[in-house]
Amino acid sequence: MTTRALLAAAIALLLGACAQTPNRSVSAPINNGSNDTRHYQLAMGQVASGGSPFQRVDPIYPPSLLPRCMLPVDVDALLIVDTDGKVDEVRVADETQADAAHKLFISATREAAKQWQFNPLTIRYWTADANGEQHETGSETRPFSLRYTFHFECRDGRAITHTADRPAQA
Repeated sequence: MTTRALLAAAIALLLGACAQTPNRSVSAPINNGSNDTRHYQLAMGQVASGGSPFQRVDPIYPPSLLPRCMLPVDVDALLIVDTDGKVDEVRVADETQADAAHKLFISATREAAKQWQFNPLTIRYWTADANGEQHETGSETRPFSLRYTFHFECRDGRAITHTADRPAQA
């Protein structure tokens, strides 16, 4: 094979790699290994919006533990949010192995998180026409999950609670 032929083949391969792949009509869910929670990988032409909380409720320090003024406690929780933006389920790792005091913090976390409300996760489908103009061709809402850290602290007999402003790292 000549140098020109090899060069032409290499250019054809590079140009072929630059070609756009066709739009898929549905984004592919990726199972992240934790039961039925998923992350969505968007296909070309898909745009996601929402999935952010607009109503948050801080947890209440368990009243029965307040006299003891325990060391600070963090509860990492996975919030499962339905298509309407309501928290459907709250999962806490190692909950069954938690001692009685920690179970009270988990219960307070669950009670607060179930009152949260999110903007629904909306996936919009876009396509371009022959003139290159973008048009929305449809949309759907999807359930999703996010991790948050709920913090409990006691200082001088006073309860201090809050939730991390950003989702906890997975």
